[in-house]
Amino acid sequence: MHLAEGRPEEAVQLLTRLLVVAEAGGWMGDVIEILALQALALQAQGASTAAFTTLGRALALAEPEGYVRIFVDEGASMAALLAHSAEGRAQSDPLLIYIELLLRAFPEPLRQAQLVRGSRLEGSDALVEPLSERELEVLRLLAAGLESPEIARELIIGVSTARTHIKNIYGKLGVHGRVQAIERARALGLVRP
Repeated sequence: MHLAEGRPEEAVQLLTRLLVVAEAGGWMGDVIEILALQALALQAQGASTAAFTTLGRALALAEPEGYVRIFVDEGASMAALLAHSAEGRAQSDPLLIYIELLLRAFPEPLRQAQLVRGSRLEGSDALVEPLSERELEVLRLLAAGLESPEIARELIIGVSTARTHIKNIYGKLGVHGRVQAIERARALGLVRP
C-alpha cells in the first residue's frame, strides 16, 4: 500500500522490519518477495544503487529455485528495474540468463513498454519512470482519439482521475500535449501506429 500511495520511505521501513522476521524464520519465499518489493521502494526513492544491490540479492536467492511470479506480479516497475539491471551486467554474469528469462515472462505490453529488445533495454529511448498498467490503458485510449470524459467512462474512473493519469503520462513521456504523447508513444512502441 505504501508503494501504491507513493510513500516509498514508509515502505522501505516496513519491509526492513519484515525482512528481519522472514530471515529469522527461514521463509525464503517471503525473503525473496520482500527484497523484490524493497528494491522497487528504493528505486522509487531514487536510491538506484541500493535498489540494484537489493534486487541482485533477491535474484541470487530466487534463481536456484526458479521463482518467476514474485517478479512478474510486480508489473511495469519491476520490468524496468530488471531491464536496467540486465544492462549493467556482463555477458558472463550467471544471473543475466535468469533476468532474461524473467523479462520474457512479462506480458507483451509490459515488455514493449520497457523497450525490451532481445532482453536488453535500449537505454537511449528508455522512460525515466515506467508507465503503470493503468497509464498504458489510458495511453492506448488517448491514441484511439478518446477525450478525458470518454476515457473515464471506458475505464470506470472519475474524469479527474483520467486527467491525472494523462498528466502523469505526459510527464513520464517528457511531452506537453496529446499529439506529442501519441507520437512519442508510437516511437517507443507503447501503442500501435
